[in-house]
Amino acid sequence: MWSQTYAPVAGSLRLSDLVAVLPVFVVLVLLGVFRKPSWFAAIAGFVTSAVISVAVYHMPFTLAASAALYGAANGLLPIGWIVFTAILLYRVTVDTGKFDIIKNSIGGITNDRAVQVLLVAFAFSGFIEGAAGFGTPVAIAAAMLVGLGFPPFLAASVCLLANTAPVAFGSIGTPLIMLQRVTNLPMEALSADVGRLCAPIALILPSYLMLVMGGLPALRAALPAAIVCGVAFGGV
Repeated sequence: MWSQTYAPVAGSLRLSDLVAVLPVFVVLVLLGVFRKPSWFAAIAGFVTSAVISVAVYHMPFTLAASAALYGAANGLLPIGWIVFTAILLYRVTVDTGKFDIIKNSIGGITNDRAVQVLLVAFAFSGFIEGAAGFGTPVAIAAAMLVGLGFPPFLAASVCLLANTAPVAFGSIGTPLIMLQRVTNLPMEALSADVGRLCAPIALILPSYLMLVMGGLPALRAALPAAIVCGVAFGGV
């Protein structure tokens, strides 16, 4: 049995946290600064985390290898399977023409760009996040916004921002389920605490989306709709 030390760097929790976050930093830098392919950044992040776990946290190599294999298995099933079925459902709706019906029905509610963002990027994307998660909401919602006439970069940006609030409960609660397995804490308490963290974010996120789209004029024009979206999500 190996007991993890949470402050292996000079007995300092803050320094240890800085070292522990290096794999995430490596992935973000490779993707955002050096524009490397996602598979390359993922492998680099994995290698960085493996080296840190063994060299800094003194995790036995056999346990590190088994943890990596366990993570890969979890990435394939159920996470990979959920993503596959979500993409399959999306392709079926596209090829049968049903996706256009969904897109046009939402677009037919209003011609207001700001409200369309709230409906698609925030509300509909949140629904897809709960059902599938793992990036599929951003891809599907962004495709809908592009179909409604939004520039691709703007569509992807607002969908990424809108997906911050519902992601903790994404894919039928998979992040919470994995957190409970790792910590062995009561699921009800974890879920309640995560809800308390996400609720304030959900309250202000629709208004923030309006600011990103068009500044204060856009926020003033769509403030009632933004408040309704935020209260409906955060309140529940």
